[in-house]
Amino acid sequence: MEETQQDLKSYIRDIPDFPKPGIVFRDITPLLASADAFRTCIARLADQFRGHAIDAVVAAEARGFIFAAPLALELNAGFVPVRKPGKLPFDTHSFHYELEYGVDTLEMHVDSLSDGHQVLVVDDLLATGGTIDACCQLVEHCGARVAACAFLIELTPLGGRDRIAPREVFSLLQY
Repeated sequence: MEETQQDLKSYIRDIPDFPKPGIVFRDITPLLASADAFRTCIARLADQFRGHAIDAVVAAEARGFIFAAPLALELNAGFVPVRKPGKLPFDTHSFHYELEYGVDTLEMHVDSLSDGHQVLVVDDLLATGGTIDACCQLVEHCGARVAACAFLIELTPLGGRDRIAPREVFSLLQY
């Protein structure tokens, strides 16, 4: 059964004051527990990018992996994991970036992407855009091109879309 946007939102559980007071956490686990809702999300994301000649789908651990791997299969593309330092076994490119609460680092294997690859960067949620911008920077450092960035959820008041501009952004659900 094809779920509407409002139907999909019904699978997102709001957890107030998590992880700290004033934050409303958008919990995706009920959506993941529903095969129909999860399948619909992957299909809708894939439909947006069919015909875009995507060579690879890139995502940062951990929730990004949940959406990126099945999406890569749907688009007949490779999947490239981006991880925290020390988690990948081969030579890596690193990118250090600032978050609202400090500094973080992401890494990707040096041989994951090549010049000219068209890449879709995926995560479960776009908030301030720090993590996804870091992923895009890693992709571009390899000589590949970010074709677009895709998300299940976008928290529009936090301005993540502006941070990763002028890259194309697609989100299934907006809050």
